[in-house]
Amino acid sequence: MHGREADAVNDRPQLEMEEIMSVNVYSTPACVYCKMAKKYLETKNISYNDIDVSADREAAAEMVEKSGQRGVPVIDFNGTIIVGFDKSRIDSLIL
Repeated sequence: MHGREADAVNDRPQLEMEEIMSVNVYSTPACVYCKMAKKYLETKNISYNDIDVSADREAAAEMVEKSGQRGVPVIDFNGTIIVGFDKSRIDSLIL
């Protein structure tokens, strides 16, 4: 971008990280890796929606459709799907 386009981008207010991220964690209450993933997101100050797929069949079907997997956790990070608890992948999306 050049000239006025670049100025327009620079004039936008800076958004907080949590305001621009949409994070859904598909999990189950008994899943240790789900708990670890959620705790890790909390340490990074990332807010998320915790979706219990053991109690919500529609959410479970949505998770399988998005990830191709039945295992949890599945993290939908602004449309990028992470299967399992993958710290480096999470970090690459928030840095």
